[in-house]
Amino acid sequence: MTGRHGCFSTIVASFVYLAALQATSASAGSCPPDCGEPAAPPSAVNIYSETTADHLSPATLDALPRVYVPNHASNTVSVVDSTTLKEVDRFPVGRQPQHVVPSWDLKTLWVTNNASRTKMGSLTPIDPKTGKPGKTIPTTDPYNMYFMPDGSSAIVVDEAYKRLDLRDPQTMAMKSFIPTPTCHGVNHADFAADNSYAIFTCEFSGGGLVKVDLSTKKVVGSLKLSKRGMPQDIRLSPDGKVFYVADMMNDGVFLIDGDSFTEIGFIPTGIGSHGLVVSRDGTKLYVANRGSRKMKGASPHGPGSVTVIDFATRSVTAQWPVPGGGSPDMGNVSADGTQLWLSGRFDGEVYKFDTISGAVTKVRVGVEPHGLTVWPQPGRYSLGHTGNMR
Repeated sequence: MTGRHGCFSTIVASFVYLAALQATSASAGSCPPDCGEPAAPPSAVNIYSETTADHLSPATLDALPRVYVPNHASNTVSVVDSTTLKEVDRFPVGRQPQHVVPSWDLKTLWVTNNASRTKMGSLTPIDPKTGKPGKTIPTTDPYNMYFMPDGSSAIVVDEAYKRLDLRDPQTMAMKSFIPTPTCHGVNHADFAADNSYAIFTCEFSGGGLVKVDLSTKKVVGSLKLSKRGMPQDIRLSPDGKVFYVADMMNDGVFLIDGDSFTEIGFIPTGIGSHGLVVSRDGTKLYVANRGSRKMKGASPHGPGSVTVIDFATRSVTAQWPVPGGGSPDMGNVSADGTQLWLSGRFDGEVYKFDTISGAVTKVRVGVEPHGLTVWPQPGRYSLGHTGNMR
């Protein structure tokens, strides 16, 4: 029998069958494993679910809307009003500032001044409620800084000495350190979805990665990338499955399976792939291409650009050049996700990209701007760098 009446008969028959099955199970005094309510499907992992625009923490409510730009070669931090798009302050910090890092508790912004191997580096705190610096703390070679996911320690990336210094997250007093002897130029990191390990990039000696177990605080693996380049920034996909690694010499990003610690792919992006920023809705990855593979002395107004990668398809969806040339480096997105801010490393400026159209506005700052941060940003806590929020 077909048509509407046939469907009705089939439904009735199905109900009769289910009733009989339940009656049989009851009479037997037990229930088969599959006769109860079906198990709810496991919820999809999204490590950026707490970093969307509607998740600003109370700890950031009084923060000024600012962009903090470390000027590496002029030993200053420029403060840009993200509303008026003007530099409203510039103050001295330690030697060779590299990154402005939000603290784990979101109450302080730390400037990492790594100086040089022969001179003591330092950390300069900034109060985001006033935009003013505090007293600088001497520390050994702090190129970058991250935090243990539970907030128990700051992880100061001591690049020159191939180690990760574990410090008190408030006072920055030294607690212990993790040697990374095979990682030449240890610099950037991201953390597994379950916070069990972190992967750090090794910039020099052909390029590679190291995997650090966060419970034992030991290096548990190393990986040489296939094209022997110069890995820079690293970020994890929203589903927690793939680490994206920008490589400045190979002009693209490597894809790494973190659990098996294996290389699984490569996506070409642009010349001098360097910084990685996740979109505010967690669906896209912005790749800052500096337009040069040089570490120093690159000409200004190079062919810098931003590549937009869709996480779901692992494909490039847009390419945004810098009008008139430029050198996009490191940065982050605004709280509402409409603005992507990046430093122009070889041009003494910062760029505000419209994240819908890719249109660019430029603001002049100091010499060799590097790892800027936009503040405030949504999230429960900061894992470090320029705002790796979770």
